Amino acid sequence: MEAVESGSDGASRSQRRVGILYDERMCRHHTPDDEPHPENPNRIRAIWNKLQAAGITQRCEVLNAKEAEDKYILSVHGKSHVDLIRNISSKQFNSRRNRIASKFNSIYLNEGSSEAAYLAAGSVIEVAKRVAKGELDSAFAIVRPPGHHAEHDEAMGFCLYNNVAIATNFLLNEKELGINKILIVDWDVHHGNGTQKTFWKDPRVLFFSVHRHEFGSFYPASDDGDYTMIGEGPGAGYNINVPWENGQCGDADYLAVWDHILIPVAKQFNPDMILISAGFDAAVGDPLGGCRVTPYGYAMMLKKLMDFARGKIVLALEGGYNLTSISNSALACMEVLLDDKIVAGSTEAYPFESTWRVIQAVRQELKAFWSVLADELPTKLTSQKAPIAQILMSSSDSETEDVEELLQDVIQPLSTLRVDEDHHVLAESASVSWRSDLSKIDIWYATFGSNMWKPRFLCYIEGGQVDGMQKPCSGSMDKSPPKDILWKTFPHRLFFGKESTRTWGLGGVAFLHPESKNEDIVHMCLYKITLEQFNDVLLQENVSSYDMSSPLFDLSSLDCSKEKGSIDLEAVKNGWYHNVVYLGMEQDIPILTMTCDMSEIENFKSGKVPLRAPSEDYAKTLIRGLVEGGQLSEEEAVSYIKDAATKPL
Repeated sequence: MEAVESGSDGASRSQRRVGILYDERMCRHHTPDDEPHPENPNRIRAIWNKLQAAGITQRCEVLNAKEAEDKYILSVHGKSHVDLIRNISSKQFNSRRNRIASKFNSIYLNEGSSEAAYLAAGSVIEVAKRVAKGELDSAFAIVRPPGHHAEHDEAMGFCLYNNVAIATNFLLNEKELGINKILIVDWDVHHGNGTQKTFWKDPRVLFFSVHRHEFGSFYPASDDGDYTMIGEGPGAGYNINVPWENGQCGDADYLAVWDHILIPVAKQFNPDMILISAGFDAAVGDPLGGCRVTPYGYAMMLKKLMDFARGKIVLALEGGYNLTSISNSALACMEVLLDDKIVAGSTEAYPFESTWRVIQAVRQELKAFWSVLADELPTKLTSQKAPIAQILMSSSDSETEDVEELLQDVIQPLSTLRVDEDHHVLAESASVSWRSDLSKIDIWYATFGSNMWKPRFLCYIEGGQVDGMQKPCSGSMDKSPPKDILWKTFPHRLFFGKESTRTWGLGGVAFLHPESKNEDIVHMCLYKITLEQFNDVLLQENVSSYDMSSPLFDLSSLDCSKEKGSIDLEAVKNGWYHNVVYLGMEQDIPILTMTCDMSEIENFKSGKVPLRAPSEDYAKTLIRGLVEGGQLSEEEAVSYIKDAATKPL
C-alpha cells in the first residue's frame, strides 16, 4: 500500500502544517521465514494504526514515500556498501543472503530489504526537504529499517542506511534550501555511532546523543559514546554524548539533561533546522532499552526543542520494540507537533545521583566550547536526587511508593543479539512462547475496584484512560475484549487505603481482605479473559518494569493458588496487588482476583499504612460500575462505598 496525499480540507487541519510519512512497502523487510525479531514490520504498523485511530493522520499532510537516489546515499556511505544494499534482495543473492547477513552485527536481510532501505532513506530526505522549503512546519517519517548505527561501510544494529545522516547531508548540500546549521538530537536508548562518525569533523552539525552506555558495555559496546568523544578539528565541541551509567533512567533524568546541557547549547548554536533520531526504546516497557521514559517525557523533550529553528523539526523513527510504548510515545510527539495539549504527566521525581554526575562531567568537558556550560551547577540543585528504587511506577491504582529495592534489571540489551548462519535471533527477549500457551487458557478476573466499570477495565486491555484518571494505561499485548462478563458476590471485606495514587490523586484505593468471612459481602464484576491477558493486567496493576520473557502467573501458579487459596508473587512483591486469590470456579473456569497479602492487612490495622476514603473521581467510577452493571441503584452504590470506607477493618 502506498500512502496517498490527504488532508486537503483546510478546515480539518491544524494551523500548524505537519507532515507524516508511512509506506507499507517498508514492511517487506523482515526476517527470513518470519522468525521472531524485535525489529519487525509491526513496529511501524502499530504507530500508523495508533495515529489513525487518534485522528492524527487526518490533520496532517500524508506524504508519499520515495526511494533515495544513490548520489545522496553516497554522501554518507561507501560505494561497496551501497552496491551491496542495492543488490542484496535480488535473486542472485538468494543462496548467499543469510551468510552475508551473519557477517554483520545484528543484521538480517531478505528479498524486501533493498527496497525498504531505499524507501527509509528517501522518505527522511523527502520530509526534510518539505520542512526546509517551508511547505511544512514539521514532520514525522515513520520508517524502517532504522539508521543511526549504520556506518560508512557497515550495516549494524538493525540499520542498513543511516537515514538521518543522509538527509542531513542532503539539506546542507542543497544550498538553495538555506540550511547551514543542523542540530541532530538522538534520543534512542543506544548511541548513534554511525551518525557521530559521519559528522565528527563537521561544525555545521551539532550532534547530541543521550544513551545507555554503562562505561562501554551497552550496545554498540565501545567507547564511541563516552562524554569525552567531542569531535575533532573544526568539529571539536560539536559532538555531545550524555552516557548513562545505569539503566532505568526516566523523565526526570532526560529533562535534567535537556535543561542543563542541550537547551543552553542549542540556544548558543542557533540551528536552522532540527532532525531527531526518534528511537522510542528508552520508553517504559521496552524489552531492549531498560529505561523509563513516558509519553509525557517524550512530549516535553520535543516541546522544549520547538522553541528553536522556528519549529522546523523532523522526526525519523529509529528504535523502539514495545508496540504499545512506541505507539503512545509517537502519538504524544505528534500532538506536540500539532500544538495540542501535552499528555498529562509529572516532573515531581528527581534525577538519579549518577545523572547529575554525568551532566557535570559533560559540562566540564565542553565548557571550553560552549560558554553557557561554564558555570557550576548549584549544590542545592544537584543534591535533589532519587535512589534507583523510587523509579518503580505503575499505570494503575497500585502505585508503589515505599519501595525498598529495585526489581533486578533482567532486560536483555541489544548487544546480546547475534545472528547465526540461518539468521535465527538468539535472544531470550524474543522468546514469548508462554504467551501462545497461556492465550489458550481462560480465567475469570474478578474485580472489586474501579475495574468494575467496563471502560476503565478496558484501559488495561486496550490501553488509554477514562475521565478522572491522571495517566493512561499501556494496555495488554492481546487487546481482544473480554469473552464474557458476569457479576457475583463473595464473602470478603472491601476497604480503602493508602494516601494517594498517581492515577487518581489524593485518596485511598480499593483492597479486598484475602480471607473470607460469612458476614462480609463484596460485589465483583468478572471478566472472562485469557491467562496471558491476566499476566499483562497483573503487570500494570503492580509494576511496569518486569521482563515479560516469562509470565508472572503461569499454570503452576494457578494450581498452587487453587491448593492454598492464594499465591504471593515475589516478582512484583513491591506492588499493591501482588497477592493472587483463588475464589472458586464458574462454568468450570477458575475465578481469580488480586489484592494485598495478610502482612499488609496488619499494616492497615495498625495504622502504619492509612485507611482512607476514595477520591471523588475514583468513587464515581466504582459507583458507575455497580450501577451500569445492574447490581445496585445509585443510592445503594453510594451507601455501599461509604460503608466500605468507614467500617473499621
